[in-house]
Amino acid sequence: MASAKLNPKALGLSLGILGGVVFFLWTLVAAYTGYGLELLELLITIYPGYSVTAAGALIGFIYCFLDGFVGGYLIAYLYNWAGKR
Repeated sequence: MASAKLNPKALGLSLGILGGVVFFLWTLVAAYTGYGLELLELLITIYPGYSVTAAGALIGFIYCFLDGFVGGYLIAYLYNWAGKR
């Protein structure tokens, strides 16, 4: 039985967009309400240039998009590689 193949670019894009949008919205909510601020302040140490502001939300979107894309791409690539064996 042949296993289904995953498209690495499609999975990378979908996880990148989802992660970026969630992080963007979370940053905006934290900037205006303070909800989840403590965790985001820890992420400031990981992502240079990121801050819990409206401008920082755009920077955070880019970082999380890249993280999600690379992670999704690797997951699909490794899944397809393991399926060949």
